[in-house]
Amino acid sequence: MVSLNKNILRAALLTSYIVIIALIIFGVSALYSYLNTGADRSAMLHTEIKKIDQYLPKVHWQSTNNEGRPIDSENLKAIQNDYLDAWYVRHVAYKTNTKNGIEDYFTDSARENIYQFIALNSSKNITVESTTLSHNITLEFFSEDGQLAVITDRDVQEYKRVFQNKKQLLETKEVSTYKVVLLLEDGFWRVRHFIKETTNADNTAPKSVSVSPLSIKGINYYPQANPWNMFGDSFSKDTISKDFKIIKDAGLNSVRIFVQYDDFGKANVNPEKLNKLQQTLDAAEENKLKVVVTLFDFYGDYSVLNWTLNQRHAETIVNALKNHNALLAWDIKNEPNLDFESRGKDNVIAWLDNMIDLVKSVDSIHPVTIGWSNTKSATILKDDVDIVSFHYYEDLDNLDTEIKTLKSKTDKPLVLQEFGLSSYSGFWNPFGASEEDQANYHKKAQSIIAKNNLQFMSWTLYDFDKIPKEVVGRLPWLKNTQKQFGFINKNNTKKLSFKYISRE
Repeated sequence: MVSLNKNILRAALLTSYIVIIALIIFGVSALYSYLNTGADRSAMLHTEIKKIDQYLPKVHWQSTNNEGRPIDSENLKAIQNDYLDAWYVRHVAYKTNTKNGIEDYFTDSARENIYQFIALNSSKNITVESTTLSHNITLEFFSEDGQLAVITDRDVQEYKRVFQNKKQLLETKEVSTYKVVLLLEDGFWRVRHFIKETTNADNTAPKSVSVSPLSIKGINYYPQANPWNMFGDSFSKDTISKDFKIIKDAGLNSVRIFVQYDDFGKANVNPEKLNKLQQTLDAAEENKLKVVVTLFDFYGDYSVLNWTLNQRHAETIVNALKNHNALLAWDIKNEPNLDFESRGKDNVIAWLDNMIDLVKSVDSIHPVTIGWSNTKSATILKDDVDIVSFHYYEDLDNLDTEIKTLKSKTDKPLVLQEFGLSSYSGFWNPFGASEEDQANYHKKAQSIIAKNNLQFMSWTLYDFDKIPKEVVGRLPWLKNTQKQFGFINKNNTKKLSFKYISRE
């Protein structure tokens, strides 16, 4: 009997031990999963929201010569941070129709109006996606006890989309002025009164800029050893300069390069990466080449709540390069129409439209374009861009007709921004093209280009050993095909197609 009780006790202890270990593993797994998927923004509270850059509209303090007590920089910064966070939390609340975080940024009286708005929208299944892009703030009053501040926020650029039953009802840009009263409670500045005084439609249409008289005869460029990681640890200005000399000597005058949003540090651009980008343009200038800089490569999140982060990224890069002699044009994004199905066509176009405005507000000299993947999408936003760019990997027999159709739809300069043929024919594609086929393709392409007096940038200088899965996925027949679009093979030997790299 004693032996039986001991066995029962051992079994109970073992079972308890297994259960405890299982709970610990589950907890660690849950924590790991949370850390790797990111916090849900709609559930963020006051302390959580401070930990990340989630909302970075442009802010200009017009005046701090206020009535009452003079304000120091620390208090001014605290007011700005909490005020912008209040905007952000309200955007999230109206998008999700939830109250999370409202108590942290609004006083009792101020939050009642927000709650009523949420309740009304919830009852009608209405949601609002919104953001502000810029603020111009004047400090009107700061109390002697440092507990109350009054600000006027003028010319607030707002963007809103209203949905009902997930169907978009309205899209609007507004310029508004707000009078805001903030109280210091529990160490945080909370909004007490939030009154919109005026609202006007945003009629600041992007200005067209004069396009360079240079007739673009160029090529898309990545170094052979580190394609799609051009600005990583293997960056070499010497290598890039040697490649640019090959390009110049081949009769070309320009290159197109790519900036990846995540790789460059998102909203907080990595200074080291930016320096490498500047060195690349230096190498281009030394070789008498011009550069089209493509922004936001491999980026696919067009959500309105991220717009201010995207804009700070673009603003930093454009400001850094806008006075460089080698800069030819800005390409907002590579092939954004490929995201229409997965991200929503309206979302993508709205993001592009606002990003064009941002780039032109920072650089009013250089033209702006978008690298559409086909001729069908090329005329989207044609009135906002300065150059209409399109890619073409289809049957060359139809190219002449496609060019003529585009010319009938727009009087903007046209650039065939990507085209080419892979010379891969192997195990994964035994019926692929040969190097001779590739040469004949480029000979024919240049004939059509010359006939239509078309500007062009071919794909690409080199064959590559490795293709990241992000480019064409994991399928071997796609990756192997992508490796051999170059005019120069992996042994640094010019292929037959090199003869037709330019129309001269």
